[in-house]
Amino acid sequence: MNRRGFLFTGLLGGAAMLASAAWLRPADKGRPYKAYFLALNAELKNTGPMRPVLLVDLDRLDHNIDVVTASVQRSGKALRLVEKSLPCRGLLQYIVSRTGTDKLMSFHQPFLNQTAEYFPQADILLGKPLPARSVQVFYQQHQGQGDPTARIQWLIDAPERLQEYLQIAQARNSKFRINIELDVGLHRGGVANNNSLDALLGLIASNPEHLEFTGFMGYDPFVGMKLPSVLGSPEALLSKVMARYQGFVDFTQKQYPALWRESLTLNTAGSPSYRLHETETLSSELAVGSAMVMPTHFDLPSLSDHVPAAFIASPVLKSTGPVNIPALDGKSKIFSWWDVNQRASYFIYGGNWLADFVAPEGLQSNSLYGRSSNQELVNASPGVGLGVGDQVFLRPQQSESVLLQFGDILAVRKGKIVEHWPVYQDGSRA
Repeated sequence: MNRRGFLFTGLLGGAAMLASAAWLRPADKGRPYKAYFLALNAELKNTGPMRPVLLVDLDRLDHNIDVVTASVQRSGKALRLVEKSLPCRGLLQYIVSRTGTDKLMSFHQPFLNQTAEYFPQADILLGKPLPARSVQVFYQQHQGQGDPTARIQWLIDAPERLQEYLQIAQARNSKFRINIELDVGLHRGGVANNNSLDALLGLIASNPEHLEFTGFMGYDPFVGMKLPSVLGSPEALLSKVMARYQGFVDFTQKQYPALWRESLTLNTAGSPSYRLHETETLSSELAVGSAMVMPTHFDLPSLSDHVPAAFIASPVLKSTGPVNIPALDGKSKIFSWWDVNQRASYFIYGGNWLADFVAPEGLQSNSLYGRSSNQELVNASPGVGLGVGDQVFLRPQQSESVLLQFGDILAVRKGKIVEHWPVYQDGSRA
């Protein structure tokens, strides 16, 4: 066979192989909006700002609040709302009103200043140990009425940090309320043995005019996460967590009985694990935040009764047809020929968020074209039926950083915008 015949035979063979492999082509994933997102799309096109926005559905939020409240009531414990996961005054006030709690948890000095000002009656527990300098900055920037010291429980993980806090309290002639961080299995710092606990409690006991022991915080989100079964069931992991917690309680009651009282804050849990704590009687309160709005990282068996309540919406700026990759130009046709889900291309307003496409069904980023925070390319099949001005909906993967990126949160009820809630300012307020 001559060279021309060999090439012709090869081409025929390649075409035959492609034809025989046609069943391997990706299926059409595209679907028009479902009724829920169809209504939101209409509302945003009519009354929205036509830029990326963060929506919180109040009907869905109510459902999640009620699930949390019912579980906490069954446990006989108190609820503490995690402010970093709900970093918006209006959102926090809404949940506080519906739950009746006056307990908040703060993780960030600028947020702590705002929370102390916005919620003057709240008991605020720090969720991580702040540098001593952050404590000084907090007091310098405090704008609320009165001294907030009596309402704040500072979290402490080591004697060195407590010594620094003691010096600030002495300089201010104040008494700092001290909650001790426990390592109950997360291994992210905190007190891990009785020797370390003894050093902290001893320092508190020796300085009663400036330090007051207010309890423990033992964070255990891993109990409710999707872990390999070989590591133990959630119930078995919780048992280990609470056994460690109980050991620290027993040591304190035995070695420092004068510091112990029934009103101490014995904080635990987190959104992934809060429901498992219905079965234990040691802790006095449970911390919950992200479970209220349900970003995708919290799609866990332990939160199966919760529903997504927060969405990003971004308008389509351009509709350009089948995918067209720079430099490939006409050769890009191979992608849309092979994959029906690349036969429609949309450039949206903004993009590259920590979020997952949710509506219409079948939207996807294009790894060859690349991500963009300005105008992101989104591919789909023509079946999604999007036009310029229609909204692409996404679910945040997490709440604490993503909720801050869009300006005012738009609260919606029954598909209608009913509130505009400013988010917390993530920086200096000086």
